[in-house]
Amino acid sequence: MTVRVHNFSVSLDGYGTGEGQTREAPFGHAGERLHEWFFPARAGVDAVFAAAHDPGIGAEIMGRNKFDAGTGPWPDDDWVGWWGDEPPFHTPVFVLTHHPRPPIEMKGGTTFHFVDAEPAEAVQLATEAAGGLDVRLGGGPTTVREFLAADLVDHMHVVVVPIVLGRGVRLWDGLEGLEERFDVETTGSPSGVAHVTMTRRR
Repeated sequence: MTVRVHNFSVSLDGYGTGEGQTREAPFGHAGERLHEWFFPARAGVDAVFAAAHDPGIGAEIMGRNKFDAGTGPWPDDDWVGWWGDEPPFHTPVFVLTHHPRPPIEMKGGTTFHFVDAEPAEAVQLATEAAGGLDVRLGGGPTTVREFLAADLVDHMHVVVVPIVLGRGVRLWDGLEGLEERFDVETTGSPSGVAHVTMTRRR
């Protein structure tokens, strides 16, 4: 079992999301600019990397702000995420929150579990649910940074998008020397993004 991060987009200045996240603007002032490379990815290197997102994944971990904007107690129980009635995960998803709530079962095999857990405990829960498959760490940047700091990420695919956001939530803060733990490869794309893969050194 490995813990994998896929298709995680950051700006040139290292922001994984913009400032001012709301339910209407899940990436804040960044809008969709961090992910424009992904949606037309039907051929070429972008498509190859985008397609690696799903195979072999048995469970996902995400931070609360990937599921919903805001902090504190949940304002209502009607919100089921940004993905509609059939989210794209098709696995158990463990949403990290200091305010646990009952699970939400969705169409297509996705069940959101809301847990108050430290990174190592979350990995254990997801591993048990994954049925021998890998665990995907979905984000956002604060969650990925915490798991990197705890040395719990085995493989990471970061997409460096040639925009400057200037504000938001940064991925790399406090992770000086991180590259020493990984073999790092960079692949350029005609779309202008750079795909950076980081695989744990054994």
